[in-house]
Amino acid sequence: MAQINCTQVKEFLLVGLTGRQELKMPLFVLFLSIYLFTLAGSLGLILVIRTDSRLHTPMYFFLSNLAFADFCYASVVTPKMLGNFLHKQNVISFNSCAAQLGCFLAFMVSECLLLASMAYDRYVAICNPLLYTASMSRGTCIQLVAVPYSYGFLMALFHTIFTFRLSYCHSNTINHFYCDDMPLLRLTCSDTRSKQLWILGCAGVTFISSVLIVFISYVFIISTILRMRSAEGRRKAFSTCGSHMLVVTIFYGTLIFMYLQPSSNHSLDTDKMASVFYAVIIPMLNPLIYSLRNKEVKDALKKVIMRWHYKISSLLKY
Repeated sequence: MAQINCTQVKEFLLVGLTGRQELKMPLFVLFLSIYLFTLAGSLGLILVIRTDSRLHTPMYFFLSNLAFADFCYASVVTPKMLGNFLHKQNVISFNSCAAQLGCFLAFMVSECLLLASMAYDRYVAICNPLLYTASMSRGTCIQLVAVPYSYGFLMALFHTIFTFRLSYCHSNTINHFYCDDMPLLRLTCSDTRSKQLWILGCAGVTFISSVLIVFISYVFIISTILRMRSAEGRRKAFSTCGSHMLVVTIFYGTLIFMYLQPSSNHSLDTDKMASVFYAVIIPMLNPLIYSLRNKEVKDALKKVIMRWHYKISSLLKY
């Protein structure tokens, strides 16, 4: 495997989503609006959960960490993508490209595993409600969040070092809007077979194990809900799981399409569209899904808005 000091390329050019000048400004406005909405939604959700004592429960602890992961990996990708719409050549240095890839992978993998932790939390809450407080103690919740972050950062570090120890001696133009493994491997003059096997293996183990945890949890959850005699109890139980099931379906479905297909089937243009969805759209949708479908979050949000409105009104009087 080639060493970094053998690499001739010192910077990369990001092609972006489109080369058509007439589309760049409308797309800039669109994605800037989506990014601002993502920031407001994710940070707002974290603020609401932190400030309302009724939401200091394991479920909302996991939800605030999910919102944090959304905020982080959207912020790793979107600002550079927005710059691509404003500049003729969107240049990114070799080290910045490595940092972007590493941070994106870290938070993406962390979110994938956080969704599995959230599924386990819902399993305990619905299938073993009497043991919920003891089973989902503060220490357990911290562990169920720390493991996804630790695993995500270790995997990201491994893949980033592996990718950027390859030799890039030909073109430095990345046919993407951020630094990602697949378009980078198209540029290297090193043998990429082992790297591609590692991508497929790690993605397979991570995503499939996460999907299995979610699937098994929901088999038990649905079985327990169907045995409930109270229609109101069944409705409430399904309601608490509905948002999570929707987010899991969208997130895992997109990632499996992106990473668990043979390299021969990869089209970079198709990958770019899929990447827009999971790197830009999903971080915007998650806070929206959990806010609109959750009465407790909506009530807490109203309380925060009324509190701030009262404070601003009081300041204006003076």
